[in-house]
Amino acid sequence: NHYFTAPWFYCVETLCAPYGAVIAWTKFTKSEGPGNIVRFLDHVYPTLESHPSYVCIDKACVVLKNAVLNGAWRIWSLTIRFIVDSYHYINHRTTDYTCRKWCNPAPLNGSAPNLVVVENDIHGRPHYKRAFNTQACEQLNAWLGGFQSILNRMTVVNFNWTIHALLFIYTQKVIKKQLERDNNTKDDKDMRDEESEDSEEEEEEEEEEEEEEEEEEAADEFDREEEEGIADYGLDNDM
Repeated sequence: NHYFTAPWFYCVETLCAPYGAVIAWTKFTKSEGPGNIVRFLDHVYPTLESHPSYVCIDKACVVLKNAVLNGAWRIWSLTIRFIVDSYHYINHRTTDYTCRKWCNPAPLNGSAPNLVVVENDIHGRPHYKRAFNTQACEQLNAWLGGFQSILNRMTVVNFNWTIHALLFIYTQKVIKKQLERDNNTKDDKDMRDEESEDSEEEEEEEEEEEEEEEEEEAADEFDREEEEGIADYGLDNDM
């Protein structure tokens, strides 16, 4: 009774950026209820200036209803929109009007243009695409699950330190991967630009060669006409 045990707590709640970096985390003792989630968000984002534009939660529609009932939505509605992640939205949207109307992660009616972008496939055909990864926390949870058997045997101090260290390592790993992706994208763009420049230079060289050939052909034609004119002139004199 004098020692913390992880199984006594319901879950570890994490807050992630769309690209996967961990922003904050906490422990929920008895449930992942909407009230606990709202209080956690209030603690992480205490001012309007700090509020994100979107908060993606698997039970966003339930959190939205709770925020409306307890009055928190009067403040949150000024800056934030709650959306459900793409995986859970598949099960929510058919029966829950609130979820379908207000928590759609990729609405195509223009109500949230920042959530949907148009991208071209390899054939140049345009298609809609979600602008952000709504599964970032789910992916983190899957990674943390590999350490559950170890964490369950720790004291509170060791548990808190280990979770914090794991989340730090995971964040560094995600940031490194993101930088590599950005660098690869930049390298691909530079390569395409170089190929485009090389192609333009080749086209210019081909055009110059064609112009030179045309000039040479024109000069040869002029010389032949001159020779034929001289020959004709000499023939007329003979006659």
